[in-house]
Amino acid sequence: MQRTFRRILSPGFCLLSLGLFACSDEETSTGTGGSAGSASNAGSAGSAGAAGIPDSGAGGSAGSGSSEPGLLEGTPTVAWDYTGIIGTGQSLSVGAQAGTVTPAAATQPYNNLKLSLGTLTVPPFDEAASASTQLSLVPLAEPIRAINPAYPSAYPGNLDGESPHTAMSDAITALAKTMGGLSDLVSVHTVVGESGQGIGVINKTAVDMTMGATSTGRAYAATLFEARAIKRLAEAAGKTYGVGGIFLTHGENDAGNPNYTNDMLQLRNDYNADLKAITGQTQSIPLFTSQAHGFYLYAPGQAPTTLSVGAMQQWTASLDHPDEIVCVGPKYQYPYNADWLHLGPLGYELMGEKYAEAYYRHVVLGRPWLPLAPLRETVARSGREITVDFHVPVPPLAWDEVLPRPHLVDLTEWAAGRGFEVRVGTTRLTIESVEIVDADTVKITCTTDVPAGATLGYAASSDGAAIANVSPRWGQLKDSDPFVGDFTKMVQANYSVAFELPVP
Repeated sequence: MQRTFRRILSPGFCLLSLGLFACSDEETSTGTGGSAGSASNAGSAGSAGAAGIPDSGAGGSAGSGSSEPGLLEGTPTVAWDYTGIIGTGQSLSVGAQAGTVTPAAATQPYNNLKLSLGTLTVPPFDEAASASTQLSLVPLAEPIRAINPAYPSAYPGNLDGESPHTAMSDAITALAKTMGGLSDLVSVHTVVGESGQGIGVINKTAVDMTMGATSTGRAYAATLFEARAIKRLAEAAGKTYGVGGIFLTHGENDAGNPNYTNDMLQLRNDYNADLKAITGQTQSIPLFTSQAHGFYLYAPGQAPTTLSVGAMQQWTASLDHPDEIVCVGPKYQYPYNADWLHLGPLGYELMGEKYAEAYYRHVVLGRPWLPLAPLRETVARSGREITVDFHVPVPPLAWDEVLPRPHLVDLTEWAAGRGFEVRVGTTRLTIESVEIVDADTVKITCTTDVPAGATLGYAASSDGAAIANVSPRWGQLKDSDPFVGDFTKMVQANYSVAFELPVP
């Protein structure tokens, strides 16, 4: 019964590729869903019936005796002519350290939009400004607005580089057209995040602080300002407008925040109340988030740094509050910048596409999105062995053999763990081997018996030894999702969330 439940709620998550990394199409052969298709820039990742989605009970077209619809199959519902997408957070939400904008991101192949301020100076954010004839809706392309090198810097000068939003918009529209058979799905993106700022600076209680060329505290107010303006412009064009999702790309500043779940819930609830009052919509707005992994490495000789309480809550909050918070998954699989904290342009594009896949399933199809993650109640031990079952969006589980193995230089007790970790208190137990024993179960074997009260971790501890373009914390466990993003044309499997769980 447990595994039937897991497959019914199936959703999905991602892969990576840049320089050091390479993409493989091997995942597409896991069933009978069809070939991946030729995914042109106009959006075709394959037809709806043959989109490379395998018939795995969670991944693709029903067939081979399966009655369970595929991960991205279903009846799409789009409530408005213009669907608003809110992007907030800190530096990874605004393209920090991305460098030059990818040429393809400077164009919009579909009809997706953003608000142009024209010559209007903001703040102040007031009704007169939102009614200004200087404002207009223009094609969504990168950069969203002029890039501002000042730090810290709030809206409208909050952009640091290529955001994930243009790639996200392309992927949402392509999924609606190819998988959903819709004529179009137009999204309008509002990007208000602020580099380096905790959740108290981007929420409703934030105070606008301007100090010379630097500023903070405008993210929430700017969101409402844009929503009012977009609503007015949509109505003038004879279109309807509502907000479909809030994307919170955040967490590094709140790595040690024990109240982060409540903070995310408050942000989501405040946005729902205020945005619904502007748009008039009755449809609730989920908050999508992804785990933060990029808080810094420890120095050799110091104690290793383990999983942040904030990153753990980004996953568990989605289990405890599934109607409000959606954990899309981790970000460690993406190509990182040389600072091991930010992503490169390709990383932002891949992240945007995975956001799109989660949004399409969760909101457009109305089917819950859950990441690849352990089922907490299934952790078991026997002698030297620990087993744990996973919710697998597209079975079977697999190992990413392109990502390097973690802990080969430091914390080498876990060198054979492929990202898994076992410890008792601060004492690391040596892992002898890890094995995928069926489509959704992993067995971890240690060199000594595992006592009750041990901790099973995954992608939780950073080494003192860094690898170029790789997150400080990562693992190799993924599923077989063959999703191909419309923008990058790369296969993106779903990777396991980072976690620490008690071993009974």
